[in-house]
Amino acid sequence: MTRLMPLFRLLPLSLLAASLHAQAAPMKLADYLALNGPAPSARVVYGPAPSQYAELFLPPEGAGKAPWPVAVLVHGGCWTSKFGGITQLRNMAGALAARGIAVWNVEYRRVDEPGGGYPGMYQDMHAALDALRAQANTRPLDLERIVAVGHSAGGQLVQWIAGRARIPQDSPLYRANPLPVPNIVSLGGLADLRREAALIHSSCGRDTAQLAGQAGPGRPDVFADTNAAELLPNGSRTWLVTGALDTISPPRVAQEYAARARAAGDHAEAVILPEASHYDEVAATSPAWPQVLRVIENALGLTP
Repeated sequence: MTRLMPLFRLLPLSLLAASLHAQAAPMKLADYLALNGPAPSARVVYGPAPSQYAELFLPPEGAGKAPWPVAVLVHGGCWTSKFGGITQLRNMAGALAARGIAVWNVEYRRVDEPGGGYPGMYQDMHAALDALRAQANTRPLDLERIVAVGHSAGGQLVQWIAGRARIPQDSPLYRANPLPVPNIVSLGGLADLRREAALIHSSCGRDTAQLAGQAGPGRPDVFADTNAAELLPNGSRTWLVTGALDTISPPRVAQEYAARARAAGDHAEAVILPEASHYDEVAATSPAWPQVLRVIENALGLTP
């Protein structure tokens, strides 16, 4: 695979996926759950709950040049602990580290865990990114070159990260001086909690109240601080990458969100992966991976 990468760089994205597509069938949930990767370089706790930690993957010797660009990975799983998550994204983390990209693989409290949902799940994103900024004080991490990559439910969270500087100051999710993450790659993301409420329910069985909390005095609109689409424009560059065969977050979700972000004044691009499912999007072993990798490296400014 490494010897082929110079050829990958010469091909446009549309031809890249077609030229590399093997005869492998699109991945299913069982294939995704079987994914794994190398052990992290370090495990960093950012809170007292069992799920409040992140895994740091540093590039091996000879891979890239320090200080390394950073990819923040946020797993999916329908916002619950039932469908794996951080372990499966080690597959992608190892592949990125081998390319000279440091990886911050984030675990967080989900809706079926104590303290998860609103506001804890979002506060975990703040705390995990604060912990990453602290790591950069002692490790050669280039936080000027950073991309957040989220899958499915994690796509919703990284798209929210892009707009968190616009959260109202009276919200429990407001943070002063958050770490800027201007580059976002959403892999099959379910980001628009308001417009996609029916899809989120049918795909994941999640209701708005689980993800955005309850309306009440002083908080009439639960989407004002939770919905990425309400926080546009945010100045980010976003790539919405979705498998053509994705039934959890179909391609039209990416296309419609990209159009909405562009209309607001942000850079957004939908990238559709031919013959890929919701799970091929995150597997470094899938035929779709070279195209996903190209998008991530492009977001970091690593492609010509």
